[in-house]
Amino acid sequence: MKSIYQNAINNRYEFILFYDVENGNPNGDPDAGNLPRMDPETGSGIVTDVCIKRKIRNCVETFYGDEPGYDIYIRQDAILNNNDLVAGESLGIKQSLLTIQKSEKTKAKKEGAALKKEHPNIDICLREAMCQHYYDIRTFGAVMTTFVKGALNCGQVRGPVQLAFGKSIDPIFSRDISVTRVAITTEEDALKKDNEMGRKSIVPYGLYRQEGYISANLARTVTGFSDEDLEILWKALIHMFDDDRSAARGKMALRELIVFRHDSPLGNAPAHKLFELVSAERKAGVEVPRRYEDYTVSIKTDDLPNGVSIERKV
Repeated sequence: MKSIYQNAINNRYEFILFYDVENGNPNGDPDAGNLPRMDPETGSGIVTDVCIKRKIRNCVETFYGDEPGYDIYIRQDAILNNNDLVAGESLGIKQSLLTIQKSEKTKAKKEGAALKKEHPNIDICLREAMCQHYYDIRTFGAVMTTFVKGALNCGQVRGPVQLAFGKSIDPIFSRDISVTRVAITTEEDALKKDNEMGRKSIVPYGLYRQEGYISANLARTVTGFSDEDLEILWKALIHMFDDDRSAARGKMALRELIVFRHDSPLGNAPAHKLFELVSAERKAGVEVPRRYEDYTVSIKTDDLPNGVSIERKV
């Protein structure tokens, strides 16, 4: 197997996403009846990193799912222990050492220990095989230590691409809309009524900002995240809402993708200083924003540090 690090990125990046929602729920909170996530102290809307990562995974699977090296590890209906077999198969390791039944624990541990003694770097090889096969492990990392303690496992990978929580520019207003359904659930209910009621929680409008980080150091030493992988990430971010439509999410669109590129692997300026150069403000006279044009997104390009360039991809 060729080295996964030979094409790894050599530049650090940070990026900022601006996306909006109109009459939809961008990220429901299961602990609050699936209402739109909100900071209770400020009223700001929240979108988790996991929500956006799911959309990126789905988009990459849609565009590249059939190509070698672009499978998705965390996907719907996936059984992770079965996905881990990919690494064993590529290295010629018996499946019994990766998927251990209760009756085989003792034997598998002994065989695994013997294999580790013969090949001390076997766990690293397993990890690299998983990174090479799965795009989302190369990108976001993964925890692949779900096997019996003491047996072989694919390890824990810290991915080079990380996202902070998204937050709305202004406080959001969550509204409940009553809806009706003419189809009745049971025959007993059909004798009593001819429709059923339901509720739908929406945000009339919200503009969200979310920040991300890309570590060249982790790409070069852990996952092998490459320049080609990076271009696919930008493409997925740009198109992540296009194939993710649903009645619950309403109208969502990516409005800005602003990328900071450093001239060095470890960076030329602190990330928070770069993020402070970008701001979004309501236009004068707009009391209740209801569209993206009610805001102005500006960048202080004159204050850009040496060794850092900026690009507005959207």
